[in-house]
Amino acid sequence: MSRTNSTTIGRRALLGGTAALAGFPNIGFTQPRQPIKVGVPTILSGRVAQLGLSSRNAMQIEVDRFNASGGLDGRPIELVVRDSRGVPAEAARLAREMISSEGCEFLLDAEPSSGGFAIHEVVRETGTVTLHVNSETSSLTADPRQRFWNAFRVARQGIHDSIAGGAYAAEIAKARNLRRWMTVSPDYAYGRDTTAEFVEYVKNFHSEIQITGETWPRLFQADYTENITRLSQGRPQAVYSCLWAGDLVTFVEQASIFGLFQQSQFFAVNMADYTTLQQVRNLPPGVHSGNRYLRNFPDVPENQEFAAEYNRRFNTFPTNWSWQAATSVRLLGTALRQAGGTDPRAVAGKLKGMTIDSPFGVGGKLTMRAEDQTLVDYAIGWGVTIAQDPYIQRMTPADWAVIYRLEAEWKRSKGWT
Repeated sequence: MSRTNSTTIGRRALLGGTAALAGFPNIGFTQPRQPIKVGVPTILSGRVAQLGLSSRNAMQIEVDRFNASGGLDGRPIELVVRDSRGVPAEAARLAREMISSEGCEFLLDAEPSSGGFAIHEVVRETGTVTLHVNSETSSLTADPRQRFWNAFRVARQGIHDSIAGGAYAAEIAKARNLRRWMTVSPDYAYGRDTTAEFVEYVKNFHSEIQITGETWPRLFQADYTENITRLSQGRPQAVYSCLWAGDLVTFVEQASIFGLFQQSQFFAVNMADYTTLQQVRNLPPGVHSGNRYLRNFPDVPENQEFAAEYNRRFNTFPTNWSWQAATSVRLLGTALRQAGGTDPRAVAGKLKGMTIDSPFGVGGKLTMRAEDQTLVDYAIGWGVTIAQDPYIQRMTPADWAVIYRLEAEWKRSKGWT
């Protein structure tokens, strides 16, 4: 055998073995398969950078699994991740650049609502299939004027959390006679809308509750003294907040100095996320919190395995943005395979109404609801903080039958159905 033939055969054997180990079919290396580029605008710097990083990390775990199992007929997904710095105009610019200049065929929008709405308008124009990973403002998909064929929401939705939280908070209020409430939430679409929805439903479940005051800090505000003083002077029996991530950490630490949590019961929908729970230096016990991401809720082996794998690779635990990010890749990958290619209309058609196996869903399932292209049946619960792992105890799961019924009524009241 000639040296040339020996080298060629050896290289073929080696490359074929490498492909098999990676889970790819042996597609050869004279015709490399073009990757499917997926753009990911998110926040990688500033106060909430850890959340953006947690989106990217979870996406990469799922992308690696998709690619290792053969990709799309040998085509791997390649993530193109860019930092918006939390600036909505920059998020929109990056999205447009990813589509027009970087060859991205799909977007996984890993921005909060402020950037998500900006990206929403870009993809309305371009027709790029986009999964909004983190935007929770209800109107993004509930309002039919915001809805179009190529945009889907993977994030939990404010109205769902508000119905679940309202039901839980009303039971606590009845048991402890908490009638005077105030609110402190961020002054942008998510904060305003979600707070209004929570107030509507806590009153729906307990008509004697009165909102005696409110205060609206800016997004990413550094000093909450003015807001805390207003709350302290108002002397409410209970306070609701949808502050999140670094903003909630800063608020809790500053409010602890003023004794707010000894004065009032505190209901924080976004507390139960590891980036918040582990960053608060002295976590006040007894805070009522909705779940964001906890490795023991749902308490199933697959959720524990996801948390362990994430921790092994990144030396920290997942966040709410993580499970949503992982879900977005699983949905997109499943749709690509079912469509048999990357045609946007075909992929969007497969996403509508899709149900997947997931450790983050009720009964191990998640569904992309066809009627409004938004995720449903994810785990929602509320519990009470304790100062050590698992941080939340007495988790009370939400009743999705109640959520569906009241959500339908809410949509009809707004003329959205």
